Amino acid sequence: MSSLRRTAHTAINAFVAAVGRLDKSLSPNDTLAKLSKHNWRLSDAVYIFHILLASFWLTIMTAPPFPYKLLIPILYAIALLVPFTSQFFIPATPVFTWLITFYSNGFIPLEYRPNPSVSLLPTLETVLYGANISDILTRFTHPILDIIAWIPYGVGHYAVPFIVAAFLWLFRPKEALHFWSRTFGYMFLTGVIVQILFPCAAPWYELIYGLTPANYGVRGSPGGLIRIDSLFHTHGYTTAFGNSPLVFGAFPSLHSGAATLEALSVSHFFPHTTRWVWAYAGILYWATMYMTHHYLIDVVGGACLATTCFFLFMPEELKSTAAATSPPGTNLALLSSVGASQANGNNLPAYRLGAQRSKYEIYDLEAPRDKQRNGSSRQGGGKGSGRGIMADAAEEFELAESEDDEGGMDGAGDEEQDIGYRPPARKAGGKKGAEQTSATTANGNGHRHTASIARLIRGPDAGGSVDHGEEGWRSPMSAGFVFPQRSGKGKEVDK
Repeated sequence: MSSLRRTAHTAINAFVAAVGRLDKSLSPNDTLAKLSKHNWRLSDAVYIFHILLASFWLTIMTAPPFPYKLLIPILYAIALLVPFTSQFFIPATPVFTWLITFYSNGFIPLEYRPNPSVSLLPTLETVLYGANISDILTRFTHPILDIIAWIPYGVGHYAVPFIVAAFLWLFRPKEALHFWSRTFGYMFLTGVIVQILFPCAAPWYELIYGLTPANYGVRGSPGGLIRIDSLFHTHGYTTAFGNSPLVFGAFPSLHSGAATLEALSVSHFFPHTTRWVWAYAGILYWATMYMTHHYLIDVVGGACLATTCFFLFMPEELKSTAAATSPPGTNLALLSSVGASQANGNNLPAYRLGAQRSKYEIYDLEAPRDKQRNGSSRQGGGKGSGRGIMADAAEEFELAESEDDEGGMDGAGDEEQDIGYRPPARKAGGKKGAEQTSATTANGNGHRHTASIARLIRGPDAGGSVDHGEEGWRSPMSAGFVFPQRSGKGKEVDK
């Protein structure tokens, strides 16, 4: 309960802060003043495209009739002039262009429409994937599967885009919301234009009419969603799909495109939700085919379209994780140009820049410093002094010497010892063995577990007089390496 209370408190505070950041002016003069100071760029020419496309659809639109349809551009112009509404309508311009395109395509004269294709998609699916995957997925249905498919396909598809927009508005910089609305609108607009130019029948048409040629007099069908209408005793989906202005819009699947774009965007701006949003997208991919609305090739096409739009419209200042996960009000231009560390020199708090603090800053700890090597580690001269390549590498990378535990081992104190060759262990029997062991330790030749690797690869000390071995053995790194004598009467090994 306390966790739920904290979540609600956070959401309320975020909403209050988001409302406080809104421009509440209702004066068109403020908008005109901003417009006069705007630095026009080549990218602003895209609004000419929106004006021309909207004018075309308004021209062929017959419902509502003239002059009532003129209210659409008039109301939209008023919304753009009022500062309070323009901050929402300007970024959403691609979305409104998609909506008017989707609605008005039904008024295109039949003589200008291409013939719908019935067999193209199932043929391509069989060729590419070896079978009609969507047909296989629809052979077994069950009310539980219907509910699982209906939630993302019939509910989530229409609700999740608004939920994503709300979370971006509350918890991320305004540039994130602008990116979402722009990418979402252009993806759907591109998909609808492709569906108008290349109309293809959905799997439900094949189930009802077979592969007979299609015409634009065919009414749309809810496909598998008709089972949801029967389950809840309603006719909502039957009515909505039956009156759809775009009946032959199977390819690309904008259901899968929306799910892919939602998964990419949410996982980018809220990385901790990645596994959940992609699980949702995977279920929706299956639901589009289970509900007989799309073939697998449609799903792949929609996902590719969404991925292309996501990376194409992603602004440079939102590509980094620090910028994408920064809180509202972050100066992304400053963050991307000079970086968070340099921007902090301008007395800007880190949370305003989206900078991620290290664990030492979070817990107010002192950052670790590189250990300074003592004088003994520098013995043997610098590079090129004859110590060998490995010794020079140790010097270059500043391998720190390991320190002994307090008191050391074998009574050697804090002084480090080199690791020399040790012959096979002898049985420490009697007084003689004990004396040899004691002498070895006293001479500093005993094995030390904490000896430095850097010390080992440097070879002998500068003086070169320290004997590192027993019975004639020396360190292989030293210049005076000799083989041991054979025991007994054998001959000495050639040196």
